[in-house]
Amino acid sequence: MSAAPLLPKNAPFTADDIKTLNSLVQRTTPLQRSWLSGFFAGIDAAGQGVGAQQAASDRPKTPLTILYASESGNAETLALKAKKLAQKQHFDARVTDMADADLELLGKAKNVLAYVATYGEGDPPERAADFYAAMMSDAAPRLEGVKFAVLALGDTAYVNFCQTGREVDERLEALGGERIADRIDLDLDFKKAAAAWTEKAIGILAPEDAGDPDTVVHVDFSGGFGLDDDAEPVYEEDNPLEAEISELINLNGSGSSQETLHVELAFDDPQFVYKPGDAIGVLPSNDPAVAEQILQSVGLSSDDGLRDELVSKYDITTLSRPVLKNYGALIGNKAVEALAEPDALAAYTADRQLMDLFGDHPEKLTKDQLIGLLRPLPGRLYSVASSLKAHPGEAHLLIGTVRWHAHGRSHGGVTSTYFADRRKRGDTARIYVKPNRRFGVPDDPERPMIMIGAGTGVAPYRGFVEERMETGAKGKNWLLFGERNFTNDFLYQLEWQDFIEDGFLHRIDLAFSRDQPEKIYVQDRLWQAKDAVRDWIADGAHIYVCGDEKHMAKDVDQTLINILAEGEGGDKEKARTKLKELSKAGRYQRDVY
Repeated sequence: MSAAPLLPKNAPFTADDIKTLNSLVQRTTPLQRSWLSGFFAGIDAAGQGVGAQQAASDRPKTPLTILYASESGNAETLALKAKKLAQKQHFDARVTDMADADLELLGKAKNVLAYVATYGEGDPPERAADFYAAMMSDAAPRLEGVKFAVLALGDTAYVNFCQTGREVDERLEALGGERIADRIDLDLDFKKAAAAWTEKAIGILAPEDAGDPDTVVHVDFSGGFGLDDDAEPVYEEDNPLEAEISELINLNGSGSSQETLHVELAFDDPQFVYKPGDAIGVLPSNDPAVAEQILQSVGLSSDDGLRDELVSKYDITTLSRPVLKNYGALIGNKAVEALAEPDALAAYTADRQLMDLFGDHPEKLTKDQLIGLLRPLPGRLYSVASSLKAHPGEAHLLIGTVRWHAHGRSHGGVTSTYFADRRKRGDTARIYVKPNRRFGVPDDPERPMIMIGAGTGVAPYRGFVEERMETGAKGKNWLLFGERNFTNDFLYQLEWQDFIEDGFLHRIDLAFSRDQPEKIYVQDRLWQAKDAVRDWIADGAHIYVCGDEKHMAKDVDQTLINILAEGEGGDKEKARTKLKELSKAGRYQRDVY
């Protein structure tokens, strides 16, 4: 903390006031003093600009609908930031999740900004799927007179990069809307480009007589001291917190084929705030051996510090379509360029990393050519496995170590091996908070919870139960957990047993798939308990699913439909409708990947 200056004796206060103010100011941080400065400036501006504000308030505000389709929360965050900026420009801005949007009313909107993420291999985010389908159908309303612009988010590691955003942009135009700004397709390092695009789009939509936005005083009272629906964390990916690794334990037994790490991160900043259900982002560094291998493959030396840059700044593992296409063009190899085509990309990149590409097709590159192929090293997100109330000043993570051998080379996940191989207790890690507004304990402490997860998908439920224990919530808690073997893979076994003894875990159903000839998974245990599931839902239970989306989560979803259908005389359409209703009511929440 930097020292704050003392008030001089001739300051326009009494001696007692000067003493009190000096005592207070000396305890503040630079961020707190900056907030106070803006606060007092806002008060002064409010007093000096009453006439300007009155004129602004008399002018009708321009309506603006801000739609978002979000899976991990990035599109939602951008939409909320756009709302704040638009409000300063005298817009009546409303933010709407596509899951809650009415397509018919969209035709009555005058101005629309859409922030649209693509999930996985080109799918719309789960919550936006119904709206997306309705928009693409022949029954979609005409949108003549609607001005719009679309920002698309995606990940170039996937074949159909930003596909949902592209399709929404094209459909809005096809329905008669007027595009006022070109769509922008953004990769994981989207923040700066998104901010510039948003400012430009809002500026285009602003009426000519909007006047100087600075005449409207906007005082943000959140100040970073907590989180509400529109607040942003103090510590984000571009402003991480340096935390100490206070614990690092492999939870699997010696006979396990897996390595699952329990990581405890300690910090002393009260502004690092999270809630159960949120994600903690980690900014890792790459394996120096991988960086050295890449440099050797392209004929470069690490003597000039280039290896250190590759270790700390760039993504040197992900094989994406742009990397394949650009590298093929750079070295004049049509066969490499062809690997970027959709029908070849998935097969080639399934178990390969960047070092495989350079190893299979080695060519000498300059430093600038190599760096030009790479994107910044992104953070990795992990569901927080703790409650801040139970562990003040700590955040716990559950990380499955990823390793495989293919094509004659050893490979590893960047962040998982960062903790497993390159970090130890007492070291530090850079972390930040990624809020998840769609995944968390019920507001009503009396509501039951059914928590379904496999492997590291159990992580958030540890935080859920800790939170309910600390707050004295009376709602019943039921865990369905799956892994390979009881003896070696029962993650947090002793803690779940303690929760049961203390009365905060009321039921636990376990599925250890390899402990018997016939494999048993969490969806099997769910079906076996179908009567109890329906009873708990009837009692108002919230259902949670966390873990692998492609297999476990889809199978659980179908099993829930089958369970509900049995209660509806076998009508699966009624069951699907009921599950969608539970989702819209916030009683069916998924955190899948």
